[in-house]
Amino acid sequence: MSLVLLSLAVLCRSTTGEQTLQCGSETGPSPEWMMKHALTPGDLRELQVELVKNSVSPEEYSVLMNISWVLRADASILFLKATKICVTGKSNFQWYSCVRCNYTEAFEWQTRPSGGKWTFSYMGFTVAPSTRYFIGTHNIPNANMNEDGPSLSVNFTSPGCLDHIMKYNKKCIEAGNLWDPNITACKKNEKTVEVNFTTSSLGNRYLVLVQRNSIIGFSNVSENIPTRTSVIILVTGESEGAVVQLTPYFHTCGNDCIRRKGTVVFCPQTGVIFPLNNDRSMLRGWLPLLLSLLMVTWMLAVGIYLMWKRGRIRKASFPSPLPLPLTKVLVVYPAEVCFHHTVCHFTEFLQNHCRSEIILEQWQKKKIADMGPVQWLTTQKQAADKVIFLLSNANPVCDSTCGHREGCPTENSQGLFPLAFNLFCGDLSSQTHLQKYVVVYFRGADTKDDYSALRVCPAFHLMKDAAALRTELLCTPRHVPVGKQSEAGTAAAPLCSLPERRKRP
Repeated sequence: MSLVLLSLAVLCRSTTGEQTLQCGSETGPSPEWMMKHALTPGDLRELQVELVKNSVSPEEYSVLMNISWVLRADASILFLKATKICVTGKSNFQWYSCVRCNYTEAFEWQTRPSGGKWTFSYMGFTVAPSTRYFIGTHNIPNANMNEDGPSLSVNFTSPGCLDHIMKYNKKCIEAGNLWDPNITACKKNEKTVEVNFTTSSLGNRYLVLVQRNSIIGFSNVSENIPTRTSVIILVTGESEGAVVQLTPYFHTCGNDCIRRKGTVVFCPQTGVIFPLNNDRSMLRGWLPLLLSLLMVTWMLAVGIYLMWKRGRIRKASFPSPLPLPLTKVLVVYPAEVCFHHTVCHFTEFLQNHCRSEIILEQWQKKKIADMGPVQWLTTQKQAADKVIFLLSNANPVCDSTCGHREGCPTENSQGLFPLAFNLFCGDLSSQTHLQKYVVVYFRGADTKDDYSALRVCPAFHLMKDAAALRTELLCTPRHVPVGKQSEAGTAAAPLCSLPERRKRP
């Protein structure tokens, strides 16, 4: 009966304002606990806990608990003055803290004047990653001594640093959670993979692994400042589609830092920007071109339709496509390679099937005498689109036909091959220059130990790989305009024509 009268009393009162909270720390017992109360409020209806990110400064964040509760809509709300929240955290150590939230006005309605239940929230209590919390609440005034005091509690376990909110915790930030290495990896050839990533100021040591079913390559990287770093990794197996794992060693997490991963793709051609998984940027770049092509296609369709309608369709004569520019190729070979039976046959193949302009020292003896072999070879290497190291086993036909007499091509070429090899070794540190070199083998030849560094170059065995070599040369970017040929190209036919072979027109 008393509860019914209290309910009628609450319903008969009126209010025009909403409740607000004033919260402050209270670790000990509440003063009301020492007093005896005739009537006390009931417990809470609901209690919820969630994480929120709080900005401490423009570059510093904290993760806090947002504790919300709903009051019961009964007559006991008339005696409610405050709600106390106590949190106990258990991880490596245990801590305890309480907050008292006072209601600024006495309750006169069981529900809000605007409708709905009375709901409040308090944001506080800093949260650590991967920690168990016990949150207990009770209303004030408390129940009298030796009486059953109503309360409501929940358990809450905070997520680890991989959580989208917890990653802003200071400890997680120091472990590298906000670090984006932006890993890109591409296969340069069968034996090397290029990996690029952005380092962090949190550490100075990184381990890069290339792995498929097992580890096929690795490299250690040291860098003290945040910068874009590139590393070339030698691999022992097929690397396309392999996984690149980047392991940082930061000061706070040591050997237990979060590892980042990427995938190996084919390296783009020179001058092509490596895709950075930015679909919107790519779309913005292609959209104007697509619109232009669509407009041109529409105009052509309208023009053809009008010509057909008027009976004026004529066969359109399209000009023949301009021929591709010749690929300028510098051919160097060791002393044991026969000039007439190997070099000349090879240069004939390049001219007739690969649209190549050949550079040989035998065709430019005067220039070599004027400039010197080192200067001449350096100039021709820079001007050439490709530099081919031609290797071959000894040919008995060459020994009986050509001989080795003074002034023969073999003797004149003895000094240029080592010079060219030295220039190649100087370009090993430059991936752009290294792409210019190719090795071609005749008659089952192989790279000697003295020139083992050539094994990093693309290799072709003739005539088995003739089609692949032709594709390699035809797809090489040209450095000379169409129609411009050097004296080396015009002199190729007479020196490489053999008495027993027919000249091709």
